[in-house]
Formats: sequence, structure tokens, C-alpha cells
Amino acid sequence: MERFIIEGGRQLAGTVTPAGNKNAALPLLAATLLAEREVVLHNLPQIGDVGIKIALLRKLGVAIEQRAGHSWAFAAGAVGAAEPDTTMARKIRTSILLAGPLLARRGYVTLPRPGGDMIGRRRLDTHFLALRGLGATIEVTPTEYILRAQRLRGADLFLDEMSVTATEQAIMGAVLAEGTTTICNAASEPHIQDLCHFLNMLGARIDGIGTNMLTIDGVARLGGGEYTIGPDFMEVASFIGLAAVTGSALRIAGARPRDHRMTRIAFGKLGVRWDDDGDDIVVPDGQDLHVQEDAHNAIPKIDSAPWPGFNPDLISIALVVATQARGTVLIHEKMFESRLFFVDRLISMGAKIVLCDPHRAVVVGPSQLYGEPEGLPSPDIRAGMALLIAALCAQGRSVIYNIGQIDRGYERIEQRLQQLGAQIERV
Repeated sequence: MERFIIEGGRQLAGTVTPAGNKNAALPLLAATLLAEREVVLHNLPQIGDVGIKIALLRKLGVAIEQRAGHSWAFAAGAVGAAEPDTTMARKIRTSILLAGPLLARRGYVTLPRPGGDMIGRRRLDTHFLALRGLGATIEVTPTEYILRAQRLRGADLFLDEMSVTATEQAIMGAVLAEGTTTICNAASEPHIQDLCHFLNMLGARIDGIGTNMLTIDGVARLGGGEYTIGPDFMEVASFIGLAAVTGSALRIAGARPRDHRMTRIAFGKLGVRWDDDGDDIVVPDGQDLHVQEDAHNAIPKIDSAPWPGFNPDLISIALVVATQARGTVLIHEKMFESRLFFVDRLISMGAKIVLCDPHRAVVVGPSQLYGEPEGLPSPDIRAGMALLIAALCAQGRSVIYNIGQIDRGYERIEQRLQQLGAQIERV
């Protein structure tokens, strides 16, 4: 099994360019099934989850060709009666997003329970609510979901939670449905906006992009075209956190700063500062990390929330940054009850953290972190990256196992860190 060997405690410097947005790429790949002509996606990240999704589409009959660099062409005209490959579909969370496109295209699909990060219960009920509202019948068995629909029809949908993937599911089911669909209480993250803009480029009619109410007028067919995926939101914030805890000066090129206004507020509570330079984010070196107390010297809180709130995928990164900030802060992960369970690894490295319950942790900093040569297992994508950042900040040598989890979401991360001066090796 591959692992990272890291010598921490070194200052980094240079420019890094974020890969394409994983959370946009995966639904866009599913949406290629809706197009009648060739679709070309540019800036597609070369990460584990994308590789599995491409393999799933190939098994369904999609003709796929890699063009120059990170550009791929997809032609779904040959998709037939095959069901998604069960083994592959179980490996990633977003295999469930094949449901809406395949229902819209051919009226049936059978999918296994999806995989993905084990960060607590990740309910699919909102997906089923949306698809049933559009006219699908769904049979839930202990191991799979059997979905049927003679024809999807527009509906007035109200989602019971602002689920990102359920919103994407509803969008992809509605674009070819007969009539008009409204999706209320919709999620509106940048990657959902990318999906909507992509579908509109193909000929869909989606209004309200970027808001919590979408209106979709169904069309008879979608054509083809080219679309460039934006920068990975999580990578940008991860590099900001890395620069802060290692005292490094980093320029994050093409970072789309307008997407990071809430990141600035949350990280700002820990004293992290950066400048916007056009479409770049510039993090200065030698920052004085200290907790910004609330009024009347109250202990502040960093908590996750649906967009435009602080993204739950960044809670792990914020927690590591908090270990290096002077003062006390409460980290509150409201959405996933197992995401904070990796803090025992940080505690073993010297962090002062009290895990209050599955959702809350109190961090007292700053703490000198020390390497873990005996090994740190990476439990999921975001916790894995958080441990990698902690290891680069720590004094001494660390080994991180199960790095396939990190590879699922971060492209060639060790090579890109090496170019910044990090001492990290994949073995």
C-alpha cells in the first residue's frame, strides 16, 4: 500500500495552481449522459473519483477520448441497456448521480448503495423525494435501488434539506422532463452553479442560478459543446491553510477569490490573512495566527453550514489551522457526525483538543506539533489532507497511510507540494 513520508517544519514558497473542481467534475460527468452530441470537458482533474466515474461511463457505452492534458471528450450516443457496474459504483458517493440522467434518457436504472467518505450517515432520502416528485418509482432494497419512470414530468419540488447532490439530481432529472420544474430550498454552491451553466450551454433552460430556487423549463433534447471546469474550491482553501500553518508565502493562481468570502471570515477568526490579486489569492508569510475573540471576550465558533456558509469539507482544515493559533476556539461540524473523529491523530501529534461530542471540538493553541513516524491513517479525503498539512507543519518525520483517500480528491498532491519546497515522498 502506498504511503507518504514527510519531513515537516519547513517553510514553503512559490505559486500553485488548483486543479479542476472535483465537486463540479463528478456531476458534470454524469450530465454528459444527457447530451445527444459530443461534449468536451476541459480542466478535468486527474483524481481517483474522476477515474472511477469515467470507467463507469465507459461501461455504460459512452465513447470517451482523452484530448490534450486535462481535456476529455464524451459521446453518449451508444449508451444502451447496461446497468452501472456494481463494483465501481460502490466505490464513490456520486455514482448515485447516474440515476437522474439515466431515468431521463431511458426510463430505468438499478444502482447499488454508493460509497465515498465514511463521515457519518449520508442520507439519500432527498434524492428519492426529488425523483419521485418528477414521476419516478423507487424500490429500496438492502443493497440496491431500482428506479423506473415512463416519462419524467416537471413538478414543484421542495427539498427537505439543502443537499448538494440531491439538488444536482433534481436538476439533471428536470432538464429533459416534460413541463416546468421549480426546485425550492435548493443548494447553490459554486459547483452546482457550474452544473447549471454547463447544462444551459447544452441547451437547457435553467433560471435562478446561484439562488435557492431554480426554475427549469424542460427541453426535448440537449446538444453538445465545450465547458471549462473552475478551480477546486477545497484545494484553494487547503493551500491557504497550508501556507498559514507553515508560515509560507504562497500564490494560488486562478483561485476565483469571490468564492472564498466565507472562507475569509472563518479563517479570519484564526488570524489568517491574504490578499486578492486579480483572480489569484496571495498568502503572505510569517502570519501572526491568533484567535479573534467575539465581543466581550467570548470564545468564537467556526461552524459549518450550507452555502454560502462555511463548507463542511473545510472543517478539518480549519481545525488544523486552529492548533497553530493563539487562543481558544470551538469547531462545530453540524452536518456529519463522524468527520471530527480524526482529531485523536492530531492529539497524538501534540495538539490540545477536547472532542466534546461527535459534532464539537474545543481547540486551544498554539501547540507544537511533532511528526508521527509510526504512521497516521487517512480516514477520508478531507481529514487526509488535514493530516498532511499537520505533518508539513510538525517537527520531524511523519508517515501517512491509506493515501488513496487523499488521491481521490487531490491531484498529484505530493509533486505539487515538492515544487513548493516540501519534503514529501510517495513510497
